[in-house]
Amino acid sequence: MKFHFLLIALCCCTGLKAQQAKPNVLFIFVDDLRPDLGCYGNTTVKSPHLDSLARKGVVFKNQFVTVPTCGASRMSILTGKLPHKRSDLTNEAAESMVRTEMPETFIEQLKRNGYYTVGVGKISHSADGYVYPYNKERSNQLELPNSWNEMLFNPGKWKTGWNAFFAYADGTDRNTKKANVPPYEAAGVGDGGYPDGLTAELAVQQIEKLAGKKQPFFLGVGFFKPHLPFTAPQKYWDLYNEIDIALTPSPDMPVNIHKASLHESAEFNQYKSGDEKASLQKPVSDAYARKLRHGYYASISYVDAQIGKVLTALREKGLDKNTIIIVWGDHGWHLGDDRVWGKHTIFDWSLRSAFIIKTPRPQKGFSPEQVVSSVDIYPTIMELCGVKMPYKGDGESLIKATRKTAYSYFKQGLTVRTDRYRLTQYYRNAKPDIELYDHTTDPWENKNIAAEQPELVKELQIILQRGNTGVYNTPGGREQVEN
Repeated sequence: MKFHFLLIALCCCTGLKAQQAKPNVLFIFVDDLRPDLGCYGNTTVKSPHLDSLARKGVVFKNQFVTVPTCGASRMSILTGKLPHKRSDLTNEAAESMVRTEMPETFIEQLKRNGYYTVGVGKISHSADGYVYPYNKERSNQLELPNSWNEMLFNPGKWKTGWNAFFAYADGTDRNTKKANVPPYEAAGVGDGGYPDGLTAELAVQQIEKLAGKKQPFFLGVGFFKPHLPFTAPQKYWDLYNEIDIALTPSPDMPVNIHKASLHESAEFNQYKSGDEKASLQKPVSDAYARKLRHGYYASISYVDAQIGKVLTALREKGLDKNTIIIVWGDHGWHLGDDRVWGKHTIFDWSLRSAFIIKTPRPQKGFSPEQVVSSVDIYPTIMELCGVKMPYKGDGESLIKATRKTAYSYFKQGLTVRTDRYRLTQYYRNAKPDIELYDHTTDPWENKNIAAEQPELVKELQIILQRGNTGVYNTPGGREQVEN
């Protein structure tokens, strides 16, 4: 009998130790963060905290999202799936999945396997994790109902998540101002004078609570900046001398394309009090372009400081020793590149985003230069945490990935990125509908050479069609041109 009790106790103890040995996960989602950071080679941007993290981890230099719009991109990474129907290309992708059969997110799978899961801020599409229109009160319907033990957000004086998402320092927002606002602001306030400062404070509080739990945790933290409007405390604007900020290396539309491949910066032009409007016909002035880039860079520095607070809290609690830290931008952004201000294209400017991983111990297998897709992140987390995939997704763990391509979808187009080329096929009437860019000679995708290289196009089309999920053959939601 004593042996029986001893065996039970030993098994329980062993099970507890195994659970405790599982790494925690801190996943930081950043809106519209293209790889304009010091660790990516941008010597102008001040991003000391992310650069410090990068020195201790791995910077993936060629990570591409599947859809260049917030909600769809996030649902793709959360489920590890490429878009398979039209609604998967919209910002309502999460809501659509709730109404139908939603695949398990990696957060839900961790929760099923003993993790305590907490979300702070914008993780899926909604600014605070709940489904409701921009100008309404918050509902009680979670976007990811099965993923969270706790879903938290502090809207502060803006009262709702969506108002906070479009916030200005005086407590107003784009929604209530009916878009009669500028696309930038520098205010003499502290970090808590804008919502991301409140999110950092809330995340730090959660880290203090999670440090006392007897189980591994997943903490997701979603920051708004550098999403429009480019609003940040004055001190972050003061880090830059505007006249020294470089303009784009791609000031004009690429050669040999149809303008249908780009767009007229509709989201940016919604800000009615901007200094100038953007269009493909007439670029904004150099002076205004520098001001806007200044605002984007100031927003990056602001969010970098908030991320630094979260990372400091993790370290001070001793949790960094057993925590996987991931920072991911949900897509890129044209900063006047190709005469566009915004995302919503399937060029590198819009699809390439920041992606950094730090693991508790050095991880073999990661290749910083490798072309990877955001759908590879789900299986990578599962492998690092010792948790099985609940289903076969469309990605591969980056620890042992053999596929070196990334597929993306938008504007009636399918595109594939390899280590050297980008080949794009548009399913539209406007010609040309095939675009080929050679990144060895044309890193900014300034000239479509498809007509000059027909044999290469045929060769690459075989690879391209492997990513054809039939998304444009199915009915569903309209592609979005908002967040």
